[in-house]
Amino acid sequence: MLAIKLRPIGKKKQISYRIVVNEKRDKLNGKFLEDLGWYNPHTNKFLVNKDRVQHWIKSGAVPTDSVHNILITAKVLEGAKIPLHKKSKQEPSTQPSTEPVAKAATEVVAEAAIEAPAAE
Repeated sequence: MLAIKLRPIGKKKQISYRIVVNEKRDKLNGKFLEDLGWYNPHTNKFLVNKDRVQHWIKSGAVPTDSVHNILITAKVLEGAKIPLHKKSKQEPSTQPSTEPVAKAATEVVAEAAIEAPAAE
């Protein structure tokens, strides 16, 4: 099965991505079928070859969630973006929280700052 993926290129901490067509289970650093564009997450800029992307989607290639969101921003695809959630490093509490997540995270950071000893 073909997939449209982000292939990492560049140096550490300065990474950017190529948008490529590849087998779903193939390694990212191996050969790919076609280069469809690029994406730079530091500047949120991208370039996509719309005609070739539409050709590969008609041929059965399925974009990954991140590429799907880039293609919607580029107006190659229509529809809603797929939410991408990052995992939290905090341990889950035993009781469900009724407060919004953003407010709870802000309170944890504020409490940590108060507990830090003052430098003399």
